[in-house]
Amino acid sequence: MKKIIFLLTVLIIPLKIVKADTLSLKAKSAILIDQNTGEILYKQNENEKRPMASMTKIMSLLLIMEKIDTGALNYDDEVVISDVASSMGGSQIFLQTGDKYTVNELLKAVAMSSANDAITALAEKTYGSKEAFIEAMNNKAKELKLKNTNFVNVHGLDDENHYSSAYDMAIMAKELLKHEDILKYTSVYEEYLKRPDGSQIWLVNTNKLVRFYDGVDGLKTGYTSTAGYCLTSTAKKNNLRLIGVVMGEETIEDRSQDTVKLLNYGFNMYKVNLIKKKGEIIGRIKVEGGKKDYEDIILMEDATELLKINDKSSNYRFELSTNKIKAPVKKEEVIGKIKIFNEQNKLVNEVGVTVKENVEKANILNFFVKNLKIALSFI
Repeated sequence: MKKIIFLLTVLIIPLKIVKADTLSLKAKSAILIDQNTGEILYKQNENEKRPMASMTKIMSLLLIMEKIDTGALNYDDEVVISDVASSMGGSQIFLQTGDKYTVNELLKAVAMSSANDAITALAEKTYGSKEAFIEAMNNKAKELKLKNTNFVNVHGLDDENHYSSAYDMAIMAKELLKHEDILKYTSVYEEYLKRPDGSQIWLVNTNKLVRFYDGVDGLKTGYTSTAGYCLTSTAKKNNLRLIGVVMGEETIEDRSQDTVKLLNYGFNMYKVNLIKKKGEIIGRIKVEGGKKDYEDIILMEDATELLKINDKSSNYRFELSTNKIKAPVKKEEVIGKIKIFNEQNKLVNEVGVTVKENVEKANILNFFVKNLKIALSFI
């Protein structure tokens, strides 16, 4: 009860304009970024290598969500718990060898209760073994150009060669949030999970700010005696989504209080200006060998600019660049990008573009009809 009272006390304080240099965080390292643009709004020892504890699961969840989004893994796929998974120490929900759960059920256990046994079972299901999964984690870290991160396990138990930084954790979180379904798990405060024997497991979110801070809907806590209390958080208000990371806190209270300070600072000092909406048509492109010669190009996500709270929007200049497109081409396939510059010629955002509709490859009949139309146009 004391912890709950503390959180409520922190969160009912009216929001005030706070300067970054007066935040006075107790964290060993911290960062606050805008999720959309990745712009750093606050930083403190952000590149220092530190143990990340269960925040490791942000990368683990990212790999799993990627497989789900490509169709290689499904939410209702069955997962058989192995001896390796059931023997995991640390935070766990005590899965039993041979028991069967769905991917959906195990994701709940990971996102809410930080279950080491559940994430190990999912890793084995996704890549065949935890060793192969760890290799994929490190490959993904290289792909994201994370310079201060290395993984030796899937869950975050202490190891001197298992580390990350506040900046790298923020980038991992930014990438994970591209898979919006993850918020359906990380935003839930409590739920029951049914065991095969009919008994129930009470899942309670380790991130208490999900319940006590308006707008928080993720992302992942962490704690070991070496790492201290850690949290990668995300919250959204007025179309502004922030990602905050604190590492090396001495107490849960410090972790919550510092996170609240970061989020309050971000929401009071910055705002989002929507320049163009996701799905908005921005041009047309020729498609070689397609049933249609041309197709509309649309934005793959909102094009926005991050502004200080009292700043005004400006006139924008757009630069569209695309690849040479050859059928077949699918909607959601990245075919290029649009760069957006403000009046000072500063690049404020860069957004991927795709075709509005799928364009199928033309067959012989399609080519005959096209050529016939061309011939008739000269008569």
